[in-house]
Amino acid sequence: MGKFIVRVLISTIALWITSWILPGAKIGNQGTLDLTQGNDTLATVLAFLFIGLIFGVVNALILPLVKLISLPVTILTLGLFTIVINALMLWLTSWLSGYTPVHFTIDSFFWTAIWAAIIISILSMIGNAVTGINRSADHKR
Repeated sequence: MGKFIVRVLISTIALWITSWILPGAKIGNQGTLDLTQGNDTLATVLAFLFIGLIFGVVNALILPLVKLISLPVTILTLGLFTIVINALMLWLTSWLSGYTPVHFTIDSFFWTAIWAAIIISILSMIGNAVTGINRSADHKR
């Protein structure tokens, strides 16, 4: 459970930085308010944590199945299809958040979702390396 919480926090920070960099990826209230520009810090933090939780659940439950099914295409493209898979997970997170009070919106699948997937992958890799969340038990001794 602790690893999941750390991964959600890493995803939350990566989503925050991504929405700061890309103008087409926004987290807002009721789909109209851009919380990244607001003054209410607590509401912004909670909104990003909520979307990070949705993204974490999507990555934990759906991503392994999609990666398994798309393994031949991923091998054929030398791993580049992983970027498209990650963009699909962001798009799915955006769709699921549409049914909640806090919305994560992506304006364009090709440009925004692909770039967001690249940025989030790099930031998650850095976050996982810093926290050591992916290290096995043998390396901790």
